[in-house]
Amino acid sequence: MSMTFHVDIVSAEESIYSGTAHMLVAPAEHGEVGVMPRHSQYISLLKPGEIRVKVSDSGEEHNIFISGGVLEVQPHVVTVLADTAIRAKDLDEAEALEAKQRAEDALANRKADFDYAKAQSELIEAAARLRMIQKLRNSSNKQ
Repeated sequence: MSMTFHVDIVSAEESIYSGTAHMLVAPAEHGEVGVMPRHSQYISLLKPGEIRVKVSDSGEEHNIFISGGVLEVQPHVVTVLADTAIRAKDLDEAEALEAKQRAEDALANRKADFDYAKAQSELIEAAARLRMIQKLRNSSNKQ
């Protein structure tokens, strides 16, 4: 039996995943990071993207979209505190496209009370959602 570690992925709204894993891959601020059992202690900010939790040797994975947050790694426990977390199966492509369009419109039509950083952040998050949806669609078409 291979080694595992405990993973908790939570958002402000709910606990998304709590269980054991063989590996976790997350979109850290400075690049994708992979975590395996007995990983050294580590903490990082997370950017919008996909978290992959490999839960079995057979390759079963949980895919979760996060809008950002914090990753804390201890030798036997990994915690993800996400701003927003959505299971891959619950992602809505129409909603993501609409959010992307709203952010692009806000960037194009700046006004005096315009919050550039917020609009840019919303655009990055919407684009990350769409990339994950496309990736999941491509992987399901291959099977």
